[in-house]
Amino acid sequence: MAAEFSLDDTFAALADPTRRAILARLLDGEASVAELAQPFALTVRAVSKHVGVLEQAGLVTRSRAAQKHLSRIELRPLRDIDRWLDDYRKLWEGRFDRMEDLLRRGADRPE
Repeated sequence: MAAEFSLDDTFAALADPTRRAILARLLDGEASVAELAQPFALTVRAVSKHVGVLEQAGLVTRSRAAQKHLSRIELRPLRDIDRWLDDYRKLWEGRFDRMEDLLRRGADRPE
């Protein structure tokens, strides 16, 4: 049975810029914690804790290859956010469409 992750956990994990940067790096492929730590002025242990938070939120999975522990991005929680945002996206698109119609009607008026 697949684990269930909450939007609250996902948003909490994504609230930190370091964790967002780690996820961005993982878009290029799996990496060890040491590799993920390279661009940061943080210890490997601190980055490992960030990866742990991402893992608890379901955004990252870890596997072991020989002596190396690798982290990999998981997209399901991001798809859940996208579905949650869909109603808001539709609302804003509708508002922009109405604004565009109003602006067109205004441009059609003689001065």
